[in-house]
Amino acid sequence: MKAQDIAIEEIYIPVDRRKTLNPETVETLAEDILENGQKTPIQVRQGKDRYVLVEGLHRLHACVSLGEDKISAYLVQAKKF
Repeated sequence: MKAQDIAIEEIYIPVDRRKTLNPETVETLAEDILENGQKTPIQVRQGKDRYVLVEGLHRLHACVSLGEDKISAYLVQAKKF
């Protein structure tokens, strides 16, 4: 699987995922990303007119806090229920 750069503004964060955000984790990750770069891409799936976050909420917010406009991401298939 190859990572690609995706515009952060095109990523939707589901409401239930937003509730799990820990600001201390975001701050720690932001410091690490600033020093070492983003090591692990987030995971998104294709939505109707945007991408939907699957994994990487704290990494996404860390990049936002650093003023980034793009993030490295893996495009994964949506789970079928």
